[in-house]
Amino acid sequence: MKAQEKYRIMGIDPGTNYMGYGVLEVAGRRVRSVVLGDIDLHKLADPYAKLRYIFERVGALIDEYGPREVALESPFFGENVQSMLKLGRAQGVAMAAALSRSLTVFEYAPMRIKQSITGRGSATKEQVAGIVCRLLTLDRPPRRLDATDGMAVALCHYFATASPLNAALGEERVKGLGGGKKAASKGGSQSWEQFLKQHPDREIK
Repeated sequence: MKAQEKYRIMGIDPGTNYMGYGVLEVAGRRVRSVVLGDIDLHKLADPYAKLRYIFERVGALIDEYGPREVALESPFFGENVQSMLKLGRAQGVAMAAALSRSLTVFEYAPMRIKQSITGRGSATKEQVAGIVCRLLTLDRPPRRLDATDGMAVALCHYFATASPLNAALGEERVKGLGGGKKAASKGGSQSWEQFLKQHPDREIK
């Protein structure tokens, strides 16, 4: 019997105060959580110190857990240019850490991630966390839901690229949800402003 291919996917939910991450192991049609957590950045006042720490910690996690691919949540596009720029920098530095280790990088729009996990693009962080824990048989959500958000990105990438269900549904489902190597939210500026109000920790103060 041919041995099942085993590989790992790292998902990252970018942030400038807390950056969530999760590593998913795939073996055939089975998946399991290897690790999930968050990178605590909120005590670093210097924005450039934060970026350096993101690069170092993401690189260290990649070295430790050995993912084959890295998937990130892409920033919203909206009217709050300064906030979008800061979040985009955090995402870019995490991406650079993966690219510096010759890994393939993918991006997924927030709406697509939520829809792939819960079936609803407007799902809350708590709803995403609940389903992630159920799918991976985790006892309880982590203290900060940035961690389950990071794992949700890894699951979204798995569903989009490795799941037999996705292949059966075809490319139209992928196009309808948006995303891939380059994805943007369809929500526009209204969704970005609402997101910032709901998650003020995403901004560099």
